[in-house]
Amino acid sequence: MRVIRAIRPDVLCVQEAPALPGRRRRLARDAGMTIAAGERPVSARLAGVAVLTGPAVRLLHAEQRRLRWFPGLEPRAVALAVVEKDGLRLVVCSFHLDLHRGARLRHAAEIMPIADRLARLFGAHAVLCGDVNEEPAGPTWRYLASRFTDCYAKAPKGDGGTYSARRPAKRIDGIFAAPELTVARCGAADAAPADLVAATDHRPVVADLCGRRSGEGTGEGPAERSGEEQGEGSGGTSAAGSAG
Repeated sequence: MRVIRAIRPDVLCVQEAPALPGRRRRLARDAGMTIAAGERPVSARLAGVAVLTGPAVRLLHAEQRRLRWFPGLEPRAVALAVVEKDGLRLVVCSFHLDLHRGARLRHAAEIMPIADRLARLFGAHAVLCGDVNEEPAGPTWRYLASRFTDCYAKAPKGDGGTYSARRPAKRIDGIFAAPELTVARCGAADAAPADLVAATDHRPVVADLCGRRSGEGTGEGPAERSGEEQGEGSGGTSAAGSAG
């Protein structure tokens, strides 16, 4: 929790969130946030993803979607929230892709039109946040980065490693923003090193974004801070931080 409070995100994307709705709401309350999408998992086996918002953010729409299930693999879903702060409107998607290479790519391709549809419907910019379970040289990461801006690659802060929390040698978690958004910075969280290690098994990814205000043809809205977090894992390990 200290990591989330240190980051103070406007929007927080969570993976491996608590399965029980009451515990999920308590996580949001203790962080000073509200569950925008994913308050109730779509099934007991799809407990992972959620989008939380800060008090200055207005929620316009929320939904959860099951992704195609592949026999023998863990069921996957995405949580999406259309949010607005100071005129900057975003479709924020929290995802957690599979360890299986083919399923990762298939699910990434499935997520894109869902986010695009909501962006068109609400006149918003899409931002995808999550655990890719793959490094930037992999095909799924390359696919995401071909359609969206890899925020860390665009405006890096820190060395970029997200896994493991103790020795973050791999960048397998990311924030991908619509090309029309400006990335001010993306990368490491400003939190105590000991808290980052204790919070979860991944390190945080934090991006400061800005773009055109809703309904305006010119000008840019103020920065909106998006965080990407691993929450409580299936083994019941408590994760108070904002980590991918």
